[in-house]
Amino acid sequence: MLETVFFLESEPQTVETLSKITKLAVHVVEECLDRLKEKYTNADSGIELSKMLGGWILTPKRECFDFVKERYGKKNEGKLSKSAIETLSIIAYSQPITRAEIESIRHVNVDNMMRVLIDRKFICEKGKKDIPGKPTMYGTTNEFLEFFHLQSIDDLPKLDENENERFLKLAK
Repeated sequence: MLETVFFLESEPQTVETLSKITKLAVHVVEECLDRLKEKYTNADSGIELSKMLGGWILTPKRECFDFVKERYGKKNEGKLSKSAIETLSIIAYSQPITRAEIESIRHVNVDNMMRVLIDRKFICEKGKKDIPGKPTMYGTTNEFLEFFHLQSIDDLPKLDENENERFLKLAK
């Protein structure tokens, strides 16, 4: 039953939602999820059960993802330039952050990269900084987490000491 729901749903589903859809008790849904996770860890399967954005969804296995994205996805939609990735990384690790703070790290104008990331819905406004001029602060979105297969921002790779120092300059 859960496999059928996952096949038909395109968004991650919480245990509670799965329980309502299937009319199964929450503990039964959790047990079924455990069985499905085990089933999909089989090397013969090209899909896996992934926890994403607080819910569960069937996704291509990581080792198959690049092939599947290239073959069936919109080829240019998934690609970000090196500059966009660098800007997005700064935002992800330092959020909330202002455009001026990003530019002080990158040492270049980021207007175009910010526009690209906002258009892709990877970043959004997170409020105003309480300093003169009240600049807009930016942070990542659920679309960012979903695109990079992250459950939360805490799942970002940990920075080494040198990288961490670079991002902490803003705090000083």
